[in-house]
Amino acid sequence: MSSQKLASKYPEPTVGALILNPKQEIFLVKSHKWHNTYVMPGGHIELGEKMTDALKREIKEETGMKISNIHFLSLHEFIFQKTYWKKKHLLFINFYCTSQYTDKITLNDEAEEYTWVSIAKALKLDLEPSTRKAILEYKSRVLNHARQLPVIK
Repeated sequence: MSSQKLASKYPEPTVGALILNPKQEIFLVKSHKWHNTYVMPGGHIELGEKMTDALKREIKEETGMKISNIHFLSLHEFIFQKTYWKKKHLLFINFYCTSQYTDKITLNDEAEEYTWVSIAKALKLDLEPSTRKAILEYKSRVLNHARQLPVIK
């Protein structure tokens, strides 16, 4: 069976990252694939690839950044919503992590611009709904409880 047929028959697992810089600001990109809303960078997991390896690869491809201190955040279903440019059933596996490489951003063709913002300012942006949900989960589960979730190796 071709990979195109498999993609249309089964949900596609993806990874996304809420990246924090040393100032505790988060990194968001504006993407035409998400109707010019702000989203967390990320993408698909390749067959045989670990989730954290996929996350590191996708972030490097999309932004040029290296990430570390990767923590699981949440899992969201995305079923044929109109906020994406294609009709897809996606599983968002979200993480939060850090990066020290905040001055060396090189966006690929999936995003038009980026920003580093506080959580409060991020929530005032035009966010894709699943990204908003992930930010609110981070705020509730990590910031408001002052506890880190386990690091994923």
